[in-house]
Amino acid sequence: MVNPVHLRTLLEVVRHKSFASAALTLGYTPSAVSQQMSALERDTSTTLFARGAKSIEPTPAALTMVRHAKRVLTDIDALVAATASPDLDPSGKPLQELRIGIFPSLATFALPRLLGSPDWEQLGIALRVNVGEPHQTIAGLRQDGDLDLALIFQVGQAGLAWPAQLERQWLGDDAFRVVVPAAWKLDGSSVFSTAQLADMPWIMHHPGTSDATMISRLFSAFNVHPRVVAHCDDFNASLHMASAGLGAALVPELAMLQAPEGIQVINAPEIRLARSIFALRPENRENHKVGVFMDRLTKVLAEWSIGPHRS
Repeated sequence: MVNPVHLRTLLEVVRHKSFASAALTLGYTPSAVSQQMSALERDTSTTLFARGAKSIEPTPAALTMVRHAKRVLTDIDALVAATASPDLDPSGKPLQELRIGIFPSLATFALPRLLGSPDWEQLGIALRVNVGEPHQTIAGLRQDGDLDLALIFQVGQAGLAWPAQLERQWLGDDAFRVVVPAAWKLDGSSVFSTAQLADMPWIMHHPGTSDATMISRLFSAFNVHPRVVAHCDDFNASLHMASAGLGAALVPELAMLQAPEGIQVINAPEIRLARSIFALRPENRENHKVGVFMDRLTKVLAEWSIGPHRS
């Protein structure tokens, strides 16, 4: 009998191509992962990995097993969910599960406000949250995914695509701001040109990401080539590096809500860049709580002047 726990471990081992990395993800020791894979090979009479001195390589049989294991584990999860005792609201009525994917800075801003609202528990929603980057949450909306709703961002038209059968709702734009170390003591009333920005050290996104592509195009349009002192895709880390004096950064407004002390936002009107926020949902996956949640979310975004009403 194949152990489902071993199948879940197999997925991580194949994804990482490493017992040690899979162990770190799952909270096991590398030895325990190796023992589970050996047990799975015995149970299925199959060789799953070509083992080298310092590496492993999944065999074709392992890749085939992974494809089937994903479906089996999804069915097991559905079985457990269907037979589990339902979550109840304060009045004893069953809650309806709503599974959302959401990007980090929106989660940091919106979820505390939504969950902390006085009547949240009266809405009948059992919220399940997957915080991740847009490409990760979009994957959860595909045919074999388990999300009801994905809240994503897109910078320009670069680097992000989703299946045509997903319904899209635009929620507003999140403008980028130029952030510099307060220790630079720049004049807050001044207007800064792109030529002045070019002389600053910059914290930029890693090349190849959609954000980096759009920012590079923006600077190139003014024939500006920033002096890069750091590459970072984490806005929180970028803000803290700016606070420490390392360099300037382009950061969206939502990500600045928990900005550290020691930064300054400067007026650089030529730098016009925003990321559009969208809600994506499958056409054929009905959950009436999606509408309830979206009504609340749009109100929360409007409080921060993010919403379709903006010009």
